[in-house]
Amino acid sequence: MTSELPRVAMLSVHTSPLDQPGTGDAGGMNVYVSELSRALARRGARVEIFTRATSSALPETVVLPGTDARGDALSREDSRRVLLAEHVEPGVVPPVLVHHVPAGPFEGLDKNDLPGQLCAMTAGVLRSEAARRPGWYDVVHSHYWLSGQVGWLAADRWEVPLVHTMHTMARVKNASLAPGDSAEPTGRIIGEEQVVAEADALVASTAEESDDLVALYDADPERVHVVAPGVDLELFAPGGPDGRAEARRALGLPLDRQVVLFAGRVQPLKAPDVLVRALGVLAQRPGAGRGVPLLVVLGGPSGRPTAVRELQALAATTGLADHVLFRPPVPRAELARWYRAADVVAMPSRSESFGLVAVEAQASGTPVLASAVGGLRSVVTDGVSGRLVHGHDPAVWADAIEEVLADDAARATLGLGARRHAERFGWDGAAEQVLKVYALAAARRRS
Repeated sequence: MTSELPRVAMLSVHTSPLDQPGTGDAGGMNVYVSELSRALARRGARVEIFTRATSSALPETVVLPGTDARGDALSREDSRRVLLAEHVEPGVVPPVLVHHVPAGPFEGLDKNDLPGQLCAMTAGVLRSEAARRPGWYDVVHSHYWLSGQVGWLAADRWEVPLVHTMHTMARVKNASLAPGDSAEPTGRIIGEEQVVAEADALVASTAEESDDLVALYDADPERVHVVAPGVDLELFAPGGPDGRAEARRALGLPLDRQVVLFAGRVQPLKAPDVLVRALGVLAQRPGAGRGVPLLVVLGGPSGRPTAVRELQALAATTGLADHVLFRPPVPRAELARWYRAADVVAMPSRSESFGLVAVEAQASGTPVLASAVGGLRSVVTDGVSGRLVHGHDPAVWADAIEEVLADDAARATLGLGARRHAERFGWDGAAEQVLKVYALAAARRRS
């Protein structure tokens, strides 16, 4: 592998970095893959992302937005020229390419159906080398266990190192299921074990995730490398002295109500129902009435298409319809405005390998109330950038919400601490560390 210009096959099988985060299977991993790829390209890496085609109308190859001035779509001729170019001009950032690989029906496939399409996905990825010289790729970097299965075979065929990022782990998720939620199947656990055993390097987002890989999957500690994801510190930034009011006017939010924001997929794992029930507790307390904050749920259904409607029904049956505002997922520039508009961002997740929403909110100068689970314990510093809440009892969450909203001065101090804390996370720094992981994985492969 050349240290100056590694060629990276980035695999994101079940969800595309082009998808809108916040609904279906699109979430923090989509942001992670796209932002890391851009940062690697800024350092001279040639990155190609492979994802499953979900529509016959998708071009075979597109340019990841923000990495090339010519636009998103590439003609077949341009695509071939960019793909086969041996060198990139000095000072030119190579475009990040996204390849849509046909593997099974374009539509109607749930994530749990995808293991049956991994052979087709692998064949499509392997064919990508046919038009190139042998040894084109230097490293395979897979994301989530489905991609790891494809990456395992591709790396073996190309005789290059396999680097894998788990993002979530079945054993961790199954240990903290929401009431009524389904456990991850045994087949996934076996698949994860295989990928962990075969990977030349594993990238964990936090020390907690690293410990879980070793304790729950018998990972070789020498192969596990902790690299914290980053955040776009320019996009997600405080809005100045009148930033919150400006954001609320732009979004049509009331200026005279306190706002709690939940941003993410609506599913049991993320536990937005805990926040609705917590509002119900607050509404029953003496002197509540108009003092109940406005809860904004910014996200779409995941797992069940009726998930949002079920949460709306819960709000209605508990008499909170006027206190909960539902909005669909939004592009990242508008998401930054929602963070700035909120008094506090709440993450009652039952499991999080990292918690990108928490970092983005803190970078925007908004404190975070987060469950004391997984990566959130590293991402949120209790008493400095927000509060860590233990458990998922709605009454406990009601206490935490009431406490942080009651003291404007303390909340402002938390907001300042949130921004300072978020400045530790940057995608350029993450890319630098990942490049070192690639080099270590290559050395291990050679040995």
